Amino acid sequence: MANAQRGGLGGPPRAGSRTGLVLGALWLIAGLLAARQTAAVLRLPPGRRFADLERWIGDNGVLHVNGSLYDTDKFTGTPFAGLVLKPLTRAAEQSLGVGWTLGTLLLVVAVALAAARALPGEVSRRARLLAAPAAIILTVVSLPVRNTFTLGQTSIIPVLLVLLGCCLPRLARGDGRLGGALTGLAAALQPAVLLFAVPLWLTGRRRAAAAAGASFAGLTALAWAVMPDDSWTYWIHHAAGAGLGSAPDGLANQSLHGLLLRAGLRGPAELALYGLLAAAVAALGLRRAARYARDGQVLLATALTGCVAVAVSPTAWQHQQLWILLAVVGRVGGRRADRLVWPVLVVLVMTLTSTVLMPDNPFLRPLGANAPLLAALAAACAVPFHLRASALWDRPLPTPVTEPRPGRFSWIPLLRLWKRPLSRPNVLLELMLIRLGYWVYSFIRAGAPDERSLAESHGRQILAAEEFLRLDVEHAVNHFVAGVGWLTDGMNYYYGTFHFLVPLSLLGYLYVRRPGTYRWARTALSLATLLALAGFWAYPLAPPRLMPGLGYVDTANGPQDLDNPDFGALTELSNQYAAMPSLHIGWSLWCGVVIAAVASRPWLRWLGMLYPLLTFSVVVGTANHYVLDAAGGALVVLSGFAVQYALSGPGRQALGRVPGARSAGDDAAPDPPAVEPARAAKG
Repeated sequence: MANAQRGGLGGPPRAGSRTGLVLGALWLIAGLLAARQTAAVLRLPPGRRFADLERWIGDNGVLHVNGSLYDTDKFTGTPFAGLVLKPLTRAAEQSLGVGWTLGTLLLVVAVALAAARALPGEVSRRARLLAAPAAIILTVVSLPVRNTFTLGQTSIIPVLLVLLGCCLPRLARGDGRLGGALTGLAAALQPAVLLFAVPLWLTGRRRAAAAAGASFAGLTALAWAVMPDDSWTYWIHHAAGAGLGSAPDGLANQSLHGLLLRAGLRGPAELALYGLLAAAVAALGLRRAARYARDGQVLLATALTGCVAVAVSPTAWQHQQLWILLAVVGRVGGRRADRLVWPVLVVLVMTLTSTVLMPDNPFLRPLGANAPLLAALAAACAVPFHLRASALWDRPLPTPVTEPRPGRFSWIPLLRLWKRPLSRPNVLLELMLIRLGYWVYSFIRAGAPDERSLAESHGRQILAAEEFLRLDVEHAVNHFVAGVGWLTDGMNYYYGTFHFLVPLSLLGYLYVRRPGTYRWARTALSLATLLALAGFWAYPLAPPRLMPGLGYVDTANGPQDLDNPDFGALTELSNQYAAMPSLHIGWSLWCGVVIAAVASRPWLRWLGMLYPLLTFSVVVGTANHYVLDAAGGALVVLSGFAVQYALSGPGRQALGRVPGARSAGDDAAPDPPAVEPARAAKG
């Protein structure tokens, strides 16, 4: 009522209306993503759609064979799963299109809603309202669910059964025998789920644990009685399914067993080490899960147990790794910025492929290839999630901030949309966002329109404009550089090396020495790069070296067949017609402006401003850009700085005492009204 009275005409907008807008936007995004995922599956040709399901129930599928389910290694489910699927074969065949996909979508939505409902009791009503669509969005875009949609897998069913049995209050209250029975049913379909009985036992819910074990044993015995040969093959010959399906040493198997096999271990030594590691992970992870369950964080406990199951199972294929995504609910970190690191890491690992997560080099490639397993091990055994009794549970340390203030150009209005943080951001979060941002930049740049005729037409437009403006110096400069051997080699090396090395080094320096300036500079660079990507899409442009018949010399790659150019690895990875604006110039100008803003000595400022001039001579001399490309690069960078200025003011000002700052530029005494750390702490 108080909020309603304060939200009348002329008053500030009501919090409820903002929540409604955000809630509506989230539900719209969730609906669009669900529709897109459904359409993406149904558009696939029959040979690529529901590949696993076809192997089970197609004309020659496993479940149509009169002999054993395991005559081939295509069927990897338990005998009970085969017993359940066989009567459903005809119905499934008739619904391999819309019906099966929509049914899977409903299961995914049910899992997301069950997870959102299982959040700890102290969560506000607003957070609970927003949790449901957010959970659906994260679940639908995750790799396990996308894999389940495409292959026609049923692995979402055990996850839903466990969530209902362990997290739904109506089933989990009391002795929980009904919930335990649902967990046992899930274990009969996926044996590793039986591990969930251990936290139930450790938390005093022994009847629920016993019900889980009894349900699993009864259903497995039923399958054994009906299908004795198949049960013998699965449980004894294959040791609970080990060896069925794809090769266990493939990257798709994100378990400790798969990791050791990929490391080259084989035979008894590998099995012994795998047994020791699995036992250690299970002992530590299940005890941690029981601890968080006793603390009232049942969903987190369920996620940790699922992570243990992923790690210790002989095989943990991608469609079985949804448990890792549920670990996003854990709260860790003392500062407000630190609170974002774990959920962002989990979401990135569970939504992006290994080549996106890590650069493709021998040192970092294994981290990306085994990222789901490493995330599962970290969640189960290492990440120090907060207990609800912790003072940091719902009150992380606030970030000191200051109000945006005009600088030298006080006549430029400031939007004052948000306050400017003063502290150093979390380094892990920054590295993850930089990697993700670079991948998005590379993806959009490579996917920008690259039609040769259009790009060459735009090149002739640029040359005509430069001729009119008397700026067409590229040809003369390029031939001068090509005629001097040492100059050609030096410019080629400069072009391929300094473009990334200098900005990254400058960002690293700012992060360590000037944390307040780092945020300002990083945001301006990001905005400029986004504007440049829009330019790549709107105006594909052939650089001078790719313009036919004009006599430009490609100093780095030599003469090219422009119908089929060969620039080595760049031919496949980079769009050669993304020349306008020039980010070589843009990023170098950004470096010059930042150095001029933070350098304490005049000669350093002049050296910083010399860098974009050197870059300009290189990009023109190597025939990689026109003069107007350089002007476009300068324009997007100046626009990025202008937007950043409007949002938070100038980069060099008395920012107040910055935690961890080591230089006077970010450690000046503030004007008392400008900084509000005390007010932020109270909030």
